[in-house]
Amino acid sequence: MVNKLVAQGLRHPMVIQTFLRTERHRFVDSALVAQAYEDTSLPIGLGQTISKPSVVARMLELLVHGHEKPIGRVLEIGTGCGYQAALLSHVSKEVYSMERLKGLHERARDNLRPLRIPNVHLILGDGMKGFPAGAPYAGIVAAAGGLDLPQSWLEQLAVGGRLVAPAELAPGQQSLVVVERTSTGFARQILEAVCFVPLKSGVA
Repeated sequence: MVNKLVAQGLRHPMVIQTFLRTERHRFVDSALVAQAYEDTSLPIGLGQTISKPSVVARMLELLVHGHEKPIGRVLEIGTGCGYQAALLSHVSKEVYSMERLKGLHERARDNLRPLRIPNVHLILGDGMKGFPAGAPYAGIVAAAGGLDLPQSWLEQLAVGGRLVAPAELAPGQQSLVVVERTSTGFARQILEAVCFVPLKSGVA
């Protein structure tokens, strides 16, 4: 899988290493293990999916762009099955990962427990509000897309930090967006079209 990601353009050494160290089959249903290392999204229950490895790699590379060593504290919106949180644990010093669906929150906890990753903190809560207690963040990454980026995320981003998330900037069309916070404001890049589950508020 990693060789395919490199062939598709993955270049960041730290991101390549974190993919090599993190076994994706641990995070999918046993019936789907044979597909765990294909570049495809897979269902994880409750209408949610584990994202394609190439999309996750792209987002991690954007998140740590310009850094050779792990960045500071990161906020992940949408824990899902816990796979991206495990990846983030290798490219950042601390991870706060939020999930609004209790069933997935508990599943991620079960998946991550055997790995004994000390710097990942799982939070059941409304990701649209972010997690102010851990702010400011060197990076914020979201696995769901709304009509725009919540103001709370921008407020919780540290100066010099990066936010990588999908957003529906045109009706029915999501794009990957990168926001950098500078000392004077925010610089935004709109990148390629993507397809993520919709961003929702509340806890269920």
